[in-house]
Amino acid sequence: MGAGRQALSTGGLHHVEVWVPDLAAAKRSWGWLLGELGWTPYQDWPAGCSWRHGPTYLVVEESPALTGRVHDRLAPGLNHLAFHAGPPHAVDRLVATAADHGWTLLFADRHPHAGGPDSYAAYLTDGQGYEVELVAAVGAP
Repeated sequence: MGAGRQALSTGGLHHVEVWVPDLAAAKRSWGWLLGELGWTPYQDWPAGCSWRHGPTYLVVEESPALTGRVHDRLAPGLNHLAFHAGPPHAVDRLVATAADHGWTLLFADRHPHAGGPDSYAAYLTDGQGYEVELVAAVGAP
């Protein structure tokens, strides 16, 4: 394998592309969150941008082919993306500042156990209706 190339496994996620109705808003909210989770800027073009984490990258794009202006996480299709977020205190730190970056905590009455008593996670939604789950490492300090 050439220098700088990572071993890739069949079936691993290559990339995710999220079409957004407001690229500037997506860059603010997703850029902050992905940066906090260790993703690095990867590509940038007039209609979109991406961040990379290892061999995987995530794209946000305001495509000219977009037919709607609203994402409904409760409709058929993508409900949410879930990210490993480190230990529980890292999830708590992200939740504490998420609102400053366009994210709202979902299921606040059940947070951080909205996924069940054995889970520790935060469910956030951005101003465009996209949901992420920030999953804490079980048993992490």
